[in-house]
Amino acid sequence: MLNQMYQAIDPVIFTVGPFSVRWYGIAYVLGFLCAGLIMYSYARRWKLRFDSGHVLSFVCYGAIGVVLGARLGYCLFYGNGYYISNPLEIFAVNRGGMSFHGGLIGLVIAGAIYSRVHKMPFLTLADLVVCGVPAGLFFGRCANFINGELYGAPTDLPIGVDFTGSGVMYHPSQLYEALLEGVVLFIIMFALSRKCDPPRPRGFFLGVFLALYGCFRILIEFVRLPDIQIGYFFGTWGTMGQLLSLPMLIAGIVIIVWALKKNLPQQGVAEESSDELDPAEDADA
Repeated sequence: MLNQMYQAIDPVIFTVGPFSVRWYGIAYVLGFLCAGLIMYSYARRWKLRFDSGHVLSFVCYGAIGVVLGARLGYCLFYGNGYYISNPLEIFAVNRGGMSFHGGLIGLVIAGAIYSRVHKMPFLTLADLVVCGVPAGLFFGRCANFINGELYGAPTDLPIGVDFTGSGVMYHPSQLYEALLEGVVLFIIMFALSRKCDPPRPRGFFLGVFLALYGCFRILIEFVRLPDIQIGYFFGTWGTMGQLLSLPMLIAGIVIIVWALKKNLPQQGVAEESSDELDPAEDADA
């Protein structure tokens, strides 16, 4: 049933002249849109100064950081020298090849710039962002499934999918990730954000996200094929995904402990001073 559904899906929604609209691109748009709405909703619930204008501004920052970071991260972590020999292929994002870990680094850099420009504590911004990230991960992993990329190891289970057209059935690990990294992680973050006044301390949600994502990714990698250009690091186990996720798991635990110990309150965008709001009035004075 799942294999028939996959075979019936065209990665390209429609084509107009030389331009094609793909499910992969739509997934990114939906991911950013849903993440922004979730951030806005949580900020209102936590009574933070982070209105729709601030959200829209950050989404622009974040989109640039995620796309650049995810693509460059993939070329760096998984390219194995291919993109050094073929630099123009770096821009071929329509063929897939985006690294979550690279996208996370790009998002962190974008968030650091935004928090400095808008005078908002980085950890509060990070807490809001990671509450919305699972939505983006869900759509992104579904797009990976449609593209037939990043699939799992061969399986005899009835949920196996023939991604290669060779008759061999593989684990649809993209959907496993969509379930764990998207749905389950969102539910956990949502539950932790409820019925807590004041909201949990600054950095807590970032730590929970890093720890749970690292844990889920390490587990899923056991049924996912390693990148062919890299293979396993330790015999028949130890993929690049696991190698990159282990520090996330450790960092997440450390951040949770630190956040609970410091117990810093969540804080939104800083209020602008009267001088910044009305420089003409200041000049008259």
